[in-house]
Amino acid sequence: MCGITGLYLNGGEIDKSRLQRSAQTLKHRGPDDLGNFVHGAFGMAHTRLSIIDLSGGHQPLFARSNQLALIANGEIYNHVELRADLERLGHCFATHSDCEAILHAYVEYGDDFLNHLHGMFAFALYDIKQRRLVLARDRLGIKPLFLAHLPKGLGFGSELKALLPLCDQRPEINAAGLAEFLQNQFSSGRTTIFKGIERILPGEAVCIERGHVVKRWRYWSALHVKPSDTDFDDAQNRFDELMATVMQQHMRSDVPYGLFLSGGVDSAILLALLNRYTEDPIRTFSVGFENTRLTDELPMARTIAQRFPVRHSEIRPSRDAIFQCLPYTVWAADDLMRDNANLPTNLLAHAAGQEVKVVFSGEGGDEVFAGYGRYRTSRLERWLKATIAPGSGGFRTSGTFSRNWPRALFTPELLNAAQKAREPFISAWQETPRVWSELQRMQYTDLVTALPDNLLVKADRMLMGWGVEGRVPFLDHRVVEFGLALPDRLKVEGKQGKAFLKRWATRFLPKEHLYGRKRGFYVPVGEWLQGDYLARLKTVLPHHPAISAWFQPKGVKTLLDQYQPTGPSNRMVWALLQFALWHQLFIEGSGERPPDNIDPLEFIGL
Repeated sequence: MCGITGLYLNGGEIDKSRLQRSAQTLKHRGPDDLGNFVHGAFGMAHTRLSIIDLSGGHQPLFARSNQLALIANGEIYNHVELRADLERLGHCFATHSDCEAILHAYVEYGDDFLNHLHGMFAFALYDIKQRRLVLARDRLGIKPLFLAHLPKGLGFGSELKALLPLCDQRPEINAAGLAEFLQNQFSSGRTTIFKGIERILPGEAVCIERGHVVKRWRYWSALHVKPSDTDFDDAQNRFDELMATVMQQHMRSDVPYGLFLSGGVDSAILLALLNRYTEDPIRTFSVGFENTRLTDELPMARTIAQRFPVRHSEIRPSRDAIFQCLPYTVWAADDLMRDNANLPTNLLAHAAGQEVKVVFSGEGGDEVFAGYGRYRTSRLERWLKATIAPGSGGFRTSGTFSRNWPRALFTPELLNAAQKAREPFISAWQETPRVWSELQRMQYTDLVTALPDNLLVKADRMLMGWGVEGRVPFLDHRVVEFGLALPDRLKVEGKQGKAFLKRWATRFLPKEHLYGRKRGFYVPVGEWLQGDYLARLKTVLPHHPAISAWFQPKGVKTLLDQYQPTGPSNRMVWALLQFALWHQLFIEGSGERPPDNIDPLEFIGL
């Protein structure tokens, strides 16, 4: 797991110092090594977190008599099988790095090489003779990759902050990206918080020559999944074989690994599977909260941990510990998104990073096997919502700022942009095949919006901030294709979601755990954001430069005066606070890492 960055100009030569500054912004993603390559108007740099081939995996990697150069972030899980195939075809490997298989696959298969790669990745492959650069991102968007359109060419990087040193001046805030963040919790698709900077989409490759994009293509899409009319027994047999392959490939590592163990179904299943394929005790980590009325998941996680040979640790941060890591988590995410779970995930990653370099977690289980309650709303409810907000079948229809709040809070430019904030959901819904069920269409909508642009941002950035690689087996594309294709009757039974996965797992986990009430991963920030803290917030937030530039101070004051610890006002205030912190870091500041622990209100000026 690593960080990558680069610059391809349409003329002239690369300023190596600018490339070096960009690489330095990604040192947290790769603290073990630094490499770079410059060829005239093209340059790229790599920061390495060594997981496989610890001594021989320095990047850039080269092939075809040093005419191909590669930097990559991620893991190619099928590299053993792919390497064997390529060696039979006459390819000679110089290292044991999993990423070297990318180069040889490109030589052997041309632009079809991406279909041979199974894993999570974002990479830059440069053909020196052709002066051709290929940027690509894994199928589900587990690993990030951004592309900046500059006056003199193009820049790319694993994080937005890596692109800032490549720009001649600080990019402007994109009203569309800000509106999507405010209404949806994240911006989605190509849209980011910065004008002129886009995401390369999951499952997409981009070809660049002489500083210009000449070709784009999607090498994979869940839209190609065909519904299956299988029964449980057949599906169970196929899933047994599939998960055996997926887990054994995901467990390939030359360094120790652990597991984030919540009280939920997905991480419990991963623990059982990890235990099946290793003889060593699994290192597990769980988080709860002090001084709160919220019931956390520590007791459930502890109960599951006791069923297996594990070394289990629990952390229970205080309110102050949670709040004081907020500036850091905003910096680490840098792709502005409002997910309270960033805070405990960051603390878990910090704790895990003291012992392991790889952590498994259960992201994707709810999207792939239909676990969310929002997938089980009634047809009548969805019809009513679709009547009020058409375009997405009554799914994902309401934003965080609703009723009269947008007009009371947003400036005209932001209010205008907010009218289109639902477009990512509408677009995803509309592109699904009509032969799909509404449940499959809801799953797909989440798979291409909230999953890559929110949940996986958390999973990637919070862990990589502490030099920890996250592995998410439920998002192996083969598992995604399997789960999306299942008939609805195997995914939802009455009030139970993830019906197939739970029934499949009853052979190795207790039914009372699998079929217990889903709690979700909640963080009691609303409960904590009261009293003196709220009073201080009222004095600083309405006058902060970020807020006064994009919001109406009178409306912000009213919102704070009417604050309630639960409900929409809590989410709205939390969004404004995070935007103010992000603005302080990346617009007023230079994007430098803040202290790991600092009062967020002190950080923004109080």
